[in-house]
Amino acid sequence: MASENAEEEHAVVTEGPWKLELEGYGELQFSWLDFGPNQNREGGSRDDSRLVFEQTRFVLELEGEMPYEIEFGAEIEFEHGGTGAALELEYEEFGEYEQEVEKGGEVVVEELYLAKSFADDAFWVRAGRFYVAMGLLSELYEPTEYLAAGRPESEQTVIPGVWDELGLEVGSQLGPVELTAQVVNGLDSTGFSSQFWVASGHQRRFELVRATDLAGIGRVDVTPLDGVMFGVSVYYGGTSRNRPKPDFAEQCPDGDLQREVAPCGYVSAPLLLVDAHAAIERGPVRARAMALWGKLEKADVISEKNRNLSNNLEVLRTPVAEQAFASWAELGVDVADFTALNPRHRIEPYVRYEYYDTMFDTREDLFDNPRFEKTLYAAGIGYALDEAVTAKLDWTHRSFGSDRLNSENRVRLGLGFVY
Repeated sequence: MASENAEEEHAVVTEGPWKLELEGYGELQFSWLDFGPNQNREGGSRDDSRLVFEQTRFVLELEGEMPYEIEFGAEIEFEHGGTGAALELEYEEFGEYEQEVEKGGEVVVEELYLAKSFADDAFWVRAGRFYVAMGLLSELYEPTEYLAAGRPESEQTVIPGVWDELGLEVGSQLGPVELTAQVVNGLDSTGFSSQFWVASGHQRRFELVRATDLAGIGRVDVTPLDGVMFGVSVYYGGTSRNRPKPDFAEQCPDGDLQREVAPCGYVSAPLLLVDAHAAIERGPVRARAMALWGKLEKADVISEKNRNLSNNLEVLRTPVAEQAFASWAELGVDVADFTALNPRHRIEPYVRYEYYDTMFDTREDLFDNPRFEKTLYAAGIGYALDEAVTAKLDWTHRSFGSDRLNSENRVRLGLGFVY
């Protein structure tokens, strides 16, 4: 029996070196806004009436199987129809930053990994660039997988949206429980800011990814029933040693700076993130919910160091808070399920609620700016055909942490497809 299995496995291996599968998705958005583009005025944005059209993203996903059941995956995302920009730190140019390409939009490799499964997919290991197992957008990011016309603003503001990093992942599927553990490169604290907290610390400005500070992620997801999932995730990692220059080195009088970059080590500034999430798809009902809290140590030191960064680094250089919070929930019901329409069609009224604050808790000497505390209410209707083509129309109202700031309204049409 063992020899027969070996022959069968060998036959599969020699049948062909590659098995390829091409997938992907695309999104377009057309928005009407009743507010001006400058939200930083004393009373918030001024009243306006303007249209914004956006080629949001087009994504190519390539999956394949190589000999010995080794899998690979690659994902290339074209954002806003443009090309990206890379920064190089030129020490020969007195340590100044040099930008190679400048154009709106990005072309980004969001996934590039090798993976191997064991014991009928009960265990797996993956190495390369992959999605960080935090929040819901790491799992439900295609236009047919969330209800509203766009991805939730809250999750994309506090942490990197559909967050990808380089590293190693191991996981296990034990009945209804899925366990995931990852070790990846940490964030770069030069990008931390009042407006985007740690989200803008995602390392995309340079060609090389600095991983002197690593991060560990643990995630547990439970699926007790078909269409019901809930779980928690934890992220913990350093942020001070991935900066482009060693400006977080400890100051010491007897260190040999001629021979060592940081003879007395670095100031530690760890980041902790914790989230709880859930998703339901039962009959005509779909619902998603996520809440995330984060704490950044030495936020005051990071703010002080960032204030002195070069303009050429193109970061905001605004003070960063010690804590941030984000939450969102959406609920939709497929009314086509109650009609005589072909089940290939989905007509889904939905509502969404979001609350987030990138200055959720601040130190005494830092002003808790109410413009970064935001509450959003959205209502709309979506149509989907075969879970492959979707159109969604919704209205969103955004308010801030102070009545002195002008509230904002948006009507948005989102078009998407999955192939």
